[in-house]
Amino acid sequence: MRILMLCNKSPYPAKEGGPIAMSMLIDGLTKAGHTVKVLAISSNKYKVDLAKVPAAFMQKTQMETVYIDLSIKPVCAFLNLFTNKSYHVERFISDDFRSKLIQILQSSTYDVVQLETLFIAPYLETIRTYSNAKVVLRAHNIEHLIWKRVCETTASWVKKTYLKHIWTTLRNYEFATITKFDGIAAITSRDADFFRKEVGAKIPVTDIPYGVERVERREHDEVDCIVPSLFHIGSMDWIPNQEGIKWFLDNVWALVNNEFPGLKLYLAGRNMPVWLKEQSWPDVEIVGEVPDARAFILSKQIMVVPLLSGSGIRIKIIEAMAEGKAVITTPVGAEGIECEHGKHILFATQPHEFLDAIRRCVENDVFCVDLGANARFLIHEYHDRDKLISKLVAFYNKL
Repeated sequence: MRILMLCNKSPYPAKEGGPIAMSMLIDGLTKAGHTVKVLAISSNKYKVDLAKVPAAFMQKTQMETVYIDLSIKPVCAFLNLFTNKSYHVERFISDDFRSKLIQILQSSTYDVVQLETLFIAPYLETIRTYSNAKVVLRAHNIEHLIWKRVCETTASWVKKTYLKHIWTTLRNYEFATITKFDGIAAITSRDADFFRKEVGAKIPVTDIPYGVERVERREHDEVDCIVPSLFHIGSMDWIPNQEGIKWFLDNVWALVNNEFPGLKLYLAGRNMPVWLKEQSWPDVEIVGEVPDARAFILSKQIMVVPLLSGSGIRIKIIEAMAEGKAVITTPVGAEGIECEHGKHILFATQPHEFLDAIRRCVENDVFCVDLGANARFLIHEYHDRDKLISKLVAFYNKL
């Protein structure tokens, strides 16, 4: 099968959730014998130099990129308030990208054109004009829901008013556009149910979560693990991550630090915000971007993900669970993972609940180890990459 993937970010380097999820599909599809071609957006937010992409990845994907400036332009953002268009989507519209897409569609034929995220949807008409391929939306999130949740947790009425415009225009675009695809591959079963409700029986919908290579084949590097220790890793230019960590530091950390002085919290991830780097909290270490995310995860004991908003699936939680780590998160953070509180993961929403969960893991090492072992088994059962790729290919064939 010949598949063209249109990506809102380059799958390489896979340094954050979206590119990691795309890279997983590319690896799985190509290893299963399918041909994948990638056309990706390179931007000021996630720029890639093709000359620095490994030859093996280029050979596997024949990746091409088009640069688009995705920076927020205050004047354009303000004027957008007086329109019914989604500013998020409008930023991805580019004549250069459309021209490159036409060139690719005219030079080769494809069985499937897969759009990675809703933000590539403005090119749907171009695909229909120049190709007979089935067009699939790979929905990494219910996009408007992220901003709706951010709006709901915002105190400032000025920001709330602006965010309401952002999420409602994005919702309207999302609802109007999802009916135009041949199929939708959501990243969680919950998201898939949402899309089924919106599109009815007209459009096939499936769920293809993030998957890891078979757990029994994973080699656990010998890494010294700091016990006890807490950690968080994630892209810190993503607003829900910033929001969650700020809430945790403001409302939870003093309670934890008072009861467990010396217990350290390590914060890793790319694009740490200035406010986080300039402030200091006792026993909190701002690590920043790490060269090897897996090695970092292996070197710490308990993952804390205080996510208050967002949508889709938290890839770093899956990766931590796959490595047998205890994870403490909110129900929002665990969306898309069929896990059970107290068996595979610990849920917390209020400050005292986070403290209780941390206490439970720190003071009971046997429980902490068992929680991680159960998590690892769960990922083996439900997030095996090869099984998910087979499910995706079967979905393609039905289309």
